[in-house]
Amino acid sequence: MGMLALDFMVRALIAGALTGVMAPAVGTYIVQRRLSLLGDGLGHVAIAGVGLALLTGRAPVPIAIAVTVVGAVAIELLRQSGRASGDVGLAILFYGGLASGVLMAGLAGQGAGTLSQYLFGSLTSVSNPDLAAVVMAVVVLITALGLSPQLFAVCADEDYARAQGLPTRALNLIIVIMAAVTVAISMRTVGLLLVSALMVVPVATSQNLVLGFRRGLATAMGLGLILALAGVVASYYLDTATGATIVVLGVIVFVGTLPVNSVLERHRRANRLEADEERIFERAEPHDSFSDAHLHPAVLHGDHVDYLHDGHRHAPHGDHFDEH
Repeated sequence: MGMLALDFMVRALIAGALTGVMAPAVGTYIVQRRLSLLGDGLGHVAIAGVGLALLTGRAPVPIAIAVTVVGAVAIELLRQSGRASGDVGLAILFYGGLASGVLMAGLAGQGAGTLSQYLFGSLTSVSNPDLAAVVMAVVVLITALGLSPQLFAVCADEDYARAQGLPTRALNLIIVIMAAVTVAISMRTVGLLLVSALMVVPVATSQNLVLGFRRGLATAMGLGLILALAGVVASYYLDTATGATIVVLGVIVFVGTLPVNSVLERHRRANRLEADEERIFERAEPHDSFSDAHLHPAVLHGDHVDYLHDGHRHAPHGDHFDEH
């Protein structure tokens, strides 16, 4: 029987594709704000949502989304008011959410095995009601792309963005709300403990390959989609945990791009040197190794001019030239 003949695999591929595109789109802003571990903290808050859903007998995904959004907004408001620093807020997310989720799951008579499918992801647990979250995923993507100039501005320099009249408070809340929704939606495929990796690793990999915010965002989303789909397929054939497979593939790709980054960086330095040399102007100067004056390319170098000859730079010094 082919993989696509199985309904749960079709659902898993759809959920994986949504996660693969959405997580790096939001992760781009999270990384820019230097809050790469925010996804982990929100994942622990989502565990509280899962525990509450088990306790009340309701669907886990909608409850997890609601609880995670409330927790994210509360921590962001505390941060903005100065009542909690970033690391203290993340600690509250980590420990309070995890403990509450485990406690409520225990009260509901559910063991650790029930929570594990949300912590590490489970292909077979993706249901049709879960796919209704596609609407939320589309809203997150539209917001992340439609408000990209404003969101990038507040992530890059919040004080400057505020001085330019941007509503930085609201934009910061939008970022954490998008992150909260992404984490809750992703718990079926990647798992709550690993979704943060899918928000960070494709972004870090794209930074090894391209420069610029827009190109980095597009590259991270493309990489996330490929990694998520490849991880879902590989986990089916290898019979491994979906989230772990996706993350391991992502780390392998990241490590593989490190040599590429070194080559690209050397190429960029060479291009910058060529750009400098495009400011060359031709100028006739006598050279003591030649009997007559001839033209040498001249390059501005600080407060003086260097002349290129045989691939070396020479600067006039009195009645002779010094090599630089």
